[in-house]
Amino acid sequence: MKDNRDQQPSVILTGFADEVSNEKTLIEQFSVFAALGLQYYSIRFVNLGEGVKNVMKLSNQELHRVREIQNDFGLNVSSIGSPIGKIKLCDVEDGTKNAYIPFEQYLSEDVKKVCDIAHLFETKLIRGFSFYQPKGEDPKKYISEAVDRLGQIAEVCHRSDLTFGLEVEANLIGCSGWILAEIFRQVNHPAMMLVFDAANLIMQGYTAAEIYEQYEAMKPGLGWLHIKDYVRSVSDKKGEHINEDLMAGFVPANLGYAGHEAILRDFASVAPPLAKRLRARGIPGVFCDLEPHVKGGGQFGGYSGPDGLGVALRGLCRVLDYVGIDYHLRDFDDLKAARGF
Repeated sequence: MKDNRDQQPSVILTGFADEVSNEKTLIEQFSVFAALGLQYYSIRFVNLGEGVKNVMKLSNQELHRVREIQNDFGLNVSSIGSPIGKIKLCDVEDGTKNAYIPFEQYLSEDVKKVCDIAHLFETKLIRGFSFYQPKGEDPKKYISEAVDRLGQIAEVCHRSDLTFGLEVEANLIGCSGWILAEIFRQVNHPAMMLVFDAANLIMQGYTAAEIYEQYEAMKPGLGWLHIKDYVRSVSDKKGEHINEDLMAGFVPANLGYAGHEAILRDFASVAPPLAKRLRARGIPGVFCDLEPHVKGGGQFGGYSGPDGLGVALRGLCRVLDYVGIDYHLRDFDDLKAARGF
């Protein structure tokens, strides 16, 4: 019998829960997500009473505490929103605050730890990045070095039955969809996929038409989507270094300049076969991951507030409804099932 899920365009709604609170407390994060009807979240920053910590900095005891609280709210982790790959490729002083870590150490410590965290939260997905080239230099010169390291990261993830998602973002080697697509082609590993983010391109000065071209370039490697939009570029020159402290034009997907309607209209045909491939890797489906930043964003995170996250979710749902992509929010039947009646 044919699985109807493989014919209907459908996505799973999720988001970065830390966006709802400046203090990043778990009760705030989880209360808002549960109230909005979301059943999945991406974990990045948390506050368990001893200050805000990236998930990579949590102890085993703290990680288990997060898992306990998460279960009380009926939530599941869609992906680990890790900073893997947000370090310098080369040990050179370039005027940035980006760290350099010897790669063998990075692979055996940070990459191993994020795999362990993914297993603890029973998610198959790890979000990561493509390394920083020296500031001001052409990222294309460093593709081969990035490919070598990303291939090794993908292999570590593969051995743990996990999938590494490489996000397009300014200032990194994979700062455009075209470069990221070439990295994907050269790495050529089943455990590495690509994460499209339209706002990370519009802020670099690309037009909606150019962003659509980059989405098309990334399509063969797409794993999931980050959803946020932007209303103006930070840079007047495409591809130049972005001052990430000046990013202040984020808006919901139905209001920005990136052209989410056209992208998601095409994605409706991509989603069914992609969902089938993802389920073969143990992933429940195609995630649309809200990372709205509507009250501010920067190099390692952003803030939307509970109201902003709600506005961004409803904006995304409007676009999905318009282009004919299905999604699910919690309803009374879910509550009855959770209570066993």
